[in-house]
Order: sequence, then structure tokens, then C-alpha cells
Amino acid sequence: MIEDIKILEAVERYITGEMTPDERVFFEGLRKSNPEIDQTVVEHTFFLQQMNRFDEVKNFKNLLNENHIHLAEKGLINSPRLKGKAKVIYLYNRYKRVAAIAASIAGITALTMSALVWSFSPGKPTQEVQALRRELKQSISKLENKNHELNQKIDNVKDQAQEVIQTPAINYKSGGTGFLLDSKGYIVTNQHVIEDARHIAVQDNNGVDLNAEVIYSDAQRDIAILKITDKRYKSPGSIPYSIKGYGGDIAEPIYTLGYPRNDIVYGEGYLSAKTGYNGDTLSCQITVPANRGNSGSPILNKNGEIIGILSAKQNTAEGAVFAIHSKYILNALNELQKDTAFKNVKTPSSTVLKGSDRMQQVKKISNFVFMVKVD
Repeated sequence: MIEDIKILEAVERYITGEMTPDERVFFEGLRKSNPEIDQTVVEHTFFLQQMNRFDEVKNFKNLLNENHIHLAEKGLINSPRLKGKAKVIYLYNRYKRVAAIAASIAGITALTMSALVWSFSPGKPTQEVQALRRELKQSISKLENKNHELNQKIDNVKDQAQEVIQTPAINYKSGGTGFLLDSKGYIVTNQHVIEDARHIAVQDNNGVDLNAEVIYSDAQRDIAILKITDKRYKSPGSIPYSIKGYGGDIAEPIYTLGYPRNDIVYGEGYLSAKTGYNGDTLSCQITVPANRGNSGSPILNKNGEIIGILSAKQNTAEGAVFAIHSKYILNALNELQKDTAFKNVKTPSSTVLKGSDRMQQVKKISNFVFMVKVD
């Protein structure tokens, strides 16, 4: 056993470059003539790499904590959904399992090397040593795969943390509501919501702000289409509602979901006129509660079909709210698709909400409605 420990010490000196030139030449000759020592070098190199990687994870955790303190001191933390915690800490909490995996890899590798030393003990039958070596190779192969996955996750966390550190806090001054046309990140809202915007973000139902940009705008019809450009965006799945190509009927029950405040708000009413203010044929009049931030909210019928997009409230008439007819949303989409870069943007042609009760419809739709924040 003492001799085996000396071999491991020599291997480590060889790996770390502490041998003299003569010692290194002799040891390399020994590697060529002795397969067991050559395998020990390979496995011990892997072990040291994992220990170094574990140290990197620990240092990265400390960096996150330091950045959290820095952001707090500078007053750059602005995430009410995280109850005052910095986004950096949110990233750490989200990926802290990565650090645990790194610790596990280092620990398992240490056990592997202990088993390797044990396998060199005198008197151990050759067949058992060979069987153990096969098991060790299999374990190392699995650990290498885990290490590759770990490296990718840590790189992703570093990229996201760096974005948070380098991006100055934005004080969003206004906003509205938008909803997905295509689950790949295409959102429709009112043009007046994003007019003259320098920065645009959309906040999902979990309170996460995602960067977005305007890719289509029609001031006359008050319609804009946004594209979520944030790498953190994940599609919530297939869109459950459809956009109706023609308007509804007077007295038809309707409902809406929007963001007049930080939480999504439900409102219900009915279609009160097929035209808007002063007989405007672009819009219709609806009777639903509406406040600042509701602009851009979807107007849905009992089947989960969108028949319009809430556009404006007439302050001189109590309860008079107007919505752009849904056919103009489809027209805007058709115009957008003329650009070959967006020809694959499509909205569902049918709803899966028909026959569901209102509560179930709202639950399914909520993940597809976003708060639009503008600076």
C-alpha cells in the first residue's frame, strides 16, 4: 500500500509538472512499459480536473453573492416578484443544484481513486482487479458525460449573471398588455402602448421580465407586434385560443385578461355596439371594467375565441370601452408574413377552449398574456 501511495505521489508530480527533466523522461518510459501506471495517470488527471472544477463552482457562488451585495448597495435591484432579491440571487437559487452536482462529481471521483489505490494492493486476484478496472472505466465515462452537462449549465448561468451585472436598471414608466400570436415569442399589443419606446420588456405570469422589440406597427389601426428576443424565453406550449376572423354579436358575453396592475386581472361584460367612438368601424364598443394598463388585452367570447383587442376608454362616457376588431389583428399578421423572415409566424386556427368552463379557460390563457413594460 505504501508503494502504491508513492506511485500516486509520483503521478501527481508528473501531472503538475514538478518533476525534473530526467525524472520526467524516466517516468514517461515507465508509462509506456506499464499499462497500470499509464491508466493511473489518466484517471488521476481526470480527478484533479474535477477538483479544480469544483473550486470554480464555489468561486462562482461567491461571485454571485458579491454581485448581489453590489447591486443592493447601488440600488439597482428592481424585481418585485422576487420580493426585493436581486436577479443574480434568483439565478443562483435556480441553478444551485449545479453546484451540488459538481460536489457530487468531485466526491465520486475521490471514491473512485480510493478504489484504484485499493485495487493495487498486494495479493488481490488479477480477475477481480480487471473487473474493478472495467467498472471504474464505466464510472469515469458516466462522470465525463455529467461533467460536459455541468460545464454547459455553468456557462449558461455565467452568461445570464453577466447580462444582469452589465445591464443597467431600467425604470419603466408606462405599459399595457399583450398576448401571444405565436408561441415562438410573437406578441400583439396596441401601437400606442409602445409608441416612442426606447426599451421594451414583457413580463410573464411568473414575474420574469423578458426583452422584446417591435417588428410591426400600424398607428392607424393601433396594432403592434413584438418579438421576444430574450434568451431566457421558453414557450408556454401550444396556444389554446384562436383569433376570430369576424366580430361578435351585440349582447354577446365577453371577458378579458390584462395588467392594470402587477397581477393579471379578469374582467367580464358584453359587446354593446359593433362600432366604436363616433361610429368608428375599426373598433367596437364593449362593456367591461378597464383601467390604465388594460390596453392590448385580448377580448374573448365564451368559446375562447379572440374577437378583439382592447384599445381605449372614453372618459366622457361612463363604462364606454372600445376594442379593435380581431380581423385587423389577422390583417397585421398577413402584412408581417410578407417579410420572408416572418413567413412562418402563425396563430392557431381553432380554439381548444370550447366547452370548458370560464375558470378553466382563464387558467389556460393566463400563461399566454403578458404585461408590456415601456421606457
